[in-house]
Amino acid sequence: MQIVTSNPISPRRGHPRHGDWPRPPAALTANRLTEPPNGARIAVAGLVILRQRPGTAKGVIFLTLEDETGVINIIVWRSLYEHFRRAVIAGRLLRVTGRIQRENNVTHVIAERVEDLSPLLDSLVTPPAPSDT
Repeated sequence: MQIVTSNPISPRRGHPRHGDWPRPPAALTANRLTEPPNGARIAVAGLVILRQRPGTAKGVIFLTLEDETGVINIIVWRSLYEHFRRAVIAGRLLRVTGRIQRENNVTHVIAERVEDLSPLLDSLVTPPAPSDT
């Protein structure tokens, strides 16, 4: 999994240049979700900290992911849930590819693809190999 954290800044305007955000399969960090325009296709990755499936939501599932910079709100529509059910239900570390949606100062990612990256969690606790120094 590649998580890109650089933040290219336009020297003239002092803000990110249009189109310089990481695109799938690279993952955009939570603190950079303001950069892509509304509707842009992006990928995000993080630990699942919350799953909600309200009875009034007509099969929609809401996920909250957390990465090293913050939280990411994900919306999984019922039709997509059926295709990625195992990852949505059991995944502890997910990469979600989808479209940015901003409404009322809230940013969501509307999921198009959900990948379970949970096996990568084991590599986080593996000590580095000793060096020959």
